[in-house]
Order: sequence, then structure tokens, then C-alpha cells
Amino acid sequence: MTEGALDKNKEWKRVEYISYEYLRKAWQKLLLDLLQKWYPESEKVKELVNELYGRYKHGFYVNAEQKMKDAKGAAKYIGRYLARPAIAEYRNVSYDGEKVHFWYEDHQTGKRVDAVVPVFKFLYDLLQHIPPKHFRMVGRFGLYSRSKNKEAQKIIEVWSFMKARQSEQVEFRFEMTKVKRRKKSYRERMMEAFDRDPLRCPCCKQRMLLVVIWHADYGRIYYYDEELEREQEKKWGMQAYERRKKQREKAAG
Repeated sequence: MTEGALDKNKEWKRVEYISYEYLRKAWQKLLLDLLQKWYPESEKVKELVNELYGRYKHGFYVNAEQKMKDAKGAAKYIGRYLARPAIAEYRNVSYDGEKVHFWYEDHQTGKRVDAVVPVFKFLYDLLQHIPPKHFRMVGRFGLYSRSKNKEAQKIIEVWSFMKARQSEQVEFRFEMTKVKRRKKSYRERMMEAFDRDPLRCPCCKQRMLLVVIWHADYGRIYYYDEELEREQEKKWGMQAYERRKKQREKAAG
């Protein structure tokens, strides 16, 4: 069962707490009401219903103490009722021809319980869990029913869309945070401090390019076409390279 439901406005309302005692009694009433509905004239059924109400005053057993954390776990749990026997073979400890020794795990305590019963009692308890041929073992009701399937698909699509939007917003905020944290360049700091673009030419008003950096002690430490000079050096040799270098410096002077 789901921990929530759709209200009249088709909005999902989450239920954080479900009474375990109420669930047991509600399950008992549902099953016994079905018996009376199917056999309304049977006196034996009425006697059986009264007897079961008296014998199980706290309701029928319901294993609902553990949550299904994901769809894979739910599918695995349901799959146990489709193709597995009521008791695994490794839980049968011994058989001497008259009695069967087996063990099971108590859902309430979580501890192992060993039992030794007559073979016919063991078969009787085991055969109760073998359904007739073509019997539907898993039923889908409420939100899981086929009539609600299309509606549920629309809700899932809306939920997926909203989740994707939230993910995009988080990613956008992260990118904006990265932009804000980025160190400002020399040009940006100068424009903020003096309201003047240091790379803009005062004459032609165009953006200037850095061509050369000259140091009084070390000479030229940067030249924009340095890679081309290295290619020329490899192609023509050192002498031709030095000659052209001196010609360019002379022309520049």
C-alpha cells in the first residue's frame, strides 16, 4: 500500500503515519466482509466469520512494519509470491518418515524459530499456499489499479518535469556562483576603478593589441609574433634570422 493518496483536486497527500493496529483490523474486516458477500445464505460461513472475529481480536496478521525504499525492492518482494514456494528447501532440517523438522524467521522478533510437526500437518500448512492454476497472486488496487494507470502516468510526468526544472535551476545557480567567484581581470578592475578602458586607443578609439614588452635590463621579454620568428629560425638558419631581426629593429627605431 502507498503512504499517501490523491485528494479531490488530484494532488498527492503524503501520510507519514499509518496505525498498525488499524491496518490489521481493516484487513480482517475486508476479507470477512467478502466472505459474507460471496456466501450470504451460508450459515457455516456466518459461524466461521464470528469464530474468526473472536479468535483474532487484534485483527489478521499484516507484515507492514518495513518500508519499501525503492521500486527495485518492491518488485523483489512481490516476485517472491509469483514463483517461489512457501518455504525454502534449505529451511527443512530433517525428515524421519513421520515428522518434519524445519525453521522459520519470526517477523516480530526477527529470530529463528525451530518447529517439529507431523508430516501431514506440515503438508497441510504447505498446500494452503499453493494456489489453483491461473490464480492471480498479485492484485492491483487504488492508485495501482489499471483505471488509475493513465492518471498516475500524468502525475509521474509532471513530477519528472518539475524535478528536471529544479535540477536546471540548481545547475544555473551553481554556474552563476562560479562566475561571481571568478577573479576579475586587469581590464575589468581598471574600468571599475577609473571608468576607463586601458586597452582602448585614445586616438582611434579601437581596442589595442599587445605587440611587444620591453624591459630596461632584460630587453624584449614578449613579442606577439615570436612563434613565427622561431619557424623562420628553423627554416633559414640563425644568421638569416638575426639579419632579419636587426632589420626589423632598425626599421622600428
